[in-house]
Amino acid sequence: MNHYTFMDEVHPSVGHASRCAPGYTKRDILKMVKEEDVGFIRLQFTDIFGTMKNMAVTTSQLEKALDNEIMFDGSSIEGFARVEDSDLYLYPDLDTFVIFPWRPQQGKVARLICDVYQPDGTVFESDPRYILKKVLSEAKAMGYDFHVGPECEFFLFHTDEDGRPTTLSHESATYFDLGPMDLGENARRDMVLTLEDMGFVIEASHHEMAPAQHEIDFQCGEALQTADNIMTFKLVVKTIAKRHGLHATFMPKPKSGVSGSGMHLNMSLGRDGINVFSDRADEKGLSRQAYYFIGGIMKHMKAISFITNPTVNSYKRLVPGYEAPVYIAWSDRNRTPLLRVPSVRGLGARVELRSPDPSANPYLALAVCLAAGLDGIRNEIMPPQSIDCNIFEMTEEQRKKAGIEALPGSLQEAAVEFEKDALIKDVLGEDLSRKYLQAKEKEYGDYRTQVTDWEIGRYLHRM
Repeated sequence: MNHYTFMDEVHPSVGHASRCAPGYTKRDILKMVKEEDVGFIRLQFTDIFGTMKNMAVTTSQLEKALDNEIMFDGSSIEGFARVEDSDLYLYPDLDTFVIFPWRPQQGKVARLICDVYQPDGTVFESDPRYILKKVLSEAKAMGYDFHVGPECEFFLFHTDEDGRPTTLSHESATYFDLGPMDLGENARRDMVLTLEDMGFVIEASHHEMAPAQHEIDFQCGEALQTADNIMTFKLVVKTIAKRHGLHATFMPKPKSGVSGSGMHLNMSLGRDGINVFSDRADEKGLSRQAYYFIGGIMKHMKAISFITNPTVNSYKRLVPGYEAPVYIAWSDRNRTPLLRVPSVRGLGARVELRSPDPSANPYLALAVCLAAGLDGIRNEIMPPQSIDCNIFEMTEEQRKKAGIEALPGSLQEAAVEFEKDALIKDVLGEDLSRKYLQAKEKEYGDYRTQVTDWEIGRYLHRM
């Protein structure tokens, strides 16, 4: 669920993680650090697999950091750089300055999200944040701004006596339940309050379908800000969960027999402050750009899945019977297809992609979705007729007659589709595409060699 408000802005302040003109200057950062008694600044960046990394500096090194002079060894980050050209530099985005509310009030800890550059001052082209920026520039050249509202789901599990995560929970709550059924209510409340302290506008939070599963929705925004916020959101959720003695996981399917966690993406394009997906003259209230955007997503969806659903476990979620989409179709009436157009129009008009999960690198996920949508607009790719019935109740013959194809059924199938799609591969670039494929092929190979508890239970006593 997401209440999606188009073009909303939050103006910068010391606690805010938002980005609006005119933004922070170097002088602003130095002043705030001094006034707020900040002792450490974490310089954060994201690796190709969507894992947040950071290097901490004291205030004595802050000017050096703000002058883009902090270097790190890129060869130590999987998929980033080779040993022979491993020196990389962190260029802080000043508008991402925020103070962590959970750290000490004396000698506070703040962060800056960074772009990654090479020693010669050129951008590191395999930096996921740069890849999203590159596609956003293409959209800007076409006259569009890209806005995204994510719906991030996660589980809260107990930890064992050594503090290690388990998949245990004592609760049996389900969709929209409240305390005392919802045993994670207090932790979720503290997450929301912490996020608001950091400048997020939280629209809703609630218990999700499965026991111990939760969702917190924050306001939509410009795509780069949204990707930054998803990374910050994960950090906050995990940090506050740990303070409650719990483990928060964004693993797509941590338990069999229950629904998995998704990260639905509500997407729209704007031009001069106007949502271009809305057209009151159309019978469905959608513009040509909206139809073409849907068409582009559907055309490239199989390859997109390799990025939006990037783990072996991702495909345990994308099966019938657990609310997640399986088939490549769209509708403006029901929630069973892959793409849904919610009933709201005007400023709130958007396309909701329901297959992504929170294990995805948000920068890469938004980049490939936007690139596919822009391809649809450039080439005027009309989507097939909408499917307005329950797609899971259709027979295989009916789906075939309607031209409805299925999403990839495994990480290996998604990798094959990615290799075949020149446009989606081009979004990542030759170097990152190769590294990403190699890493995921190894992941799938390692998975194939494992003997699971299910296999032992099913076959050991029979054979």
